Amino acid sequence: MTEQSPYTPPKVWTWDSESGGQFANINRPISGATHDKDLPVGRHPLQLYSLATPNGVKVTVMLEELLALGHEGAEYNAWLINIGEGDQFSSGFVEANPNSKIPALWDRSGDAPVRVFESASILFHLAEKFDAFLPKSGHERTEVMNWVFWQMGSAPYLGGGFGHFYAYAPEKWEYPINRFAMETKRQLDVLDRQLADNTYIAGEDYTIADMAIWPWYGQLVLGRLYSAAEFLDVESYKNVMRWAKAVDARPAVQRGRMVNRAFGEPHTQLHERHDASDFETRTQDKLEAAAE
Repeated sequence: MTEQSPYTPPKVWTWDSESGGQFANINRPISGATHDKDLPVGRHPLQLYSLATPNGVKVTVMLEELLALGHEGAEYNAWLINIGEGDQFSSGFVEANPNSKIPALWDRSGDAPVRVFESASILFHLAEKFDAFLPKSGHERTEVMNWVFWQMGSAPYLGGGFGHFYAYAPEKWEYPINRFAMETKRQLDVLDRQLADNTYIAGEDYTIADMAIWPWYGQLVLGRLYSAAEFLDVESYKNVMRWAKAVDARPAVQRGRMVNRAFGEPHTQLHERHDASDFETRTQDKLEAAAE
């Protein structure tokens, strides 16, 4: 561990583009497009532009679950947005999401295209559109939404807080790692207590609350995020572990995890998804063959 020197914030903060860290080349204090490029459009009513980060996985899992239920209108094209190369700053993507964050969805099923951005908003849009994975009314619906919004408010502490300082920061600093490890463990305890009396997050039914929370906290306890499972003693959260494994076993979740994945073992990757058959033929193999 590097000993930290006392830091006095300046009167006015200025951007140091050489601040370091794994994502220093794409982080900036201004919004908007850096280059002109239209987004591709496929033949399906739903056009997804994403990457298989936890927020991206939420949506591809939802779409695959809808298709598994027989909702043909949920067919979709999933286009890879490589955030490491700045694809999210293209003019086309900024039009879809002015915040330049994945995932972004264009719903072209109606008279005019509708853009949907922010992962929870996309889950809610799809749940309403197909009347699935969200109770129609009453306290059951409210409970699902409670947990969806809990995830949206909590995940920045896990990803931008713990994950950043533990896995991605240029140096390991004790204070932020301890601060965000404590908060991450508190969140896991919140979930563990909730799951002690419930099969799924919001009750006995699998809902968009599970789809929102599992890609972050489920994959964390399964050892897929930040190589931090041992550090956080995730095995002690027995109820979260039980739930994480149950969700992980769902075929639609297994497919959804692969879509727009361009990292990890090759057999886990499906760079783009344009048809269900792509899971068998591997879209990335087609892309590599076309480049040769």
